[in-house]
Amino acid sequence: MADCPREAAIRVLMMPRDTNHRGTIFGGVILSHIDQAGAVGALGAGCRQVVTVAMDQVEFHQPVEVGDLVSYYTKVLKVGRTSVKVRVEVAARRRNGEEVAVTRADVTYVNVDDDGKPVPVPSGTP
Repeated sequence: MADCPREAAIRVLMMPRDTNHRGTIFGGVILSHIDQAGAVGALGAGCRQVVTVAMDQVEFHQPVEVGDLVSYYTKVLKVGRTSVKVRVEVAARRRNGEEVAVTRADVTYVNVDDDGKPVPVPSGTP
């Protein structure tokens, strides 16, 4: 988890409604939160509103359990003319206080106008 600053874009307490048949959290729930956290990072880079265009390979290294507090850390990797690439790292704090690295993804967003058309990312942003 050392690649990203330790400021969480979002934090979510995992609840029983998000579990699969094995009692751990659905991977799709984590993917949804990755997308939301990455969007927060893109907005912080100057975008007004974004759409997701790509998410690289996501490999889960640890399961996420009910009661875990999951933090999604973001770091802007690249700002293009109309796009922003954000790294999202995911860590789960277990109820016993242990923190485990869950996964990470690089997500690309496009800055769009109210009609959904790509527009330049304002300059002078990180």
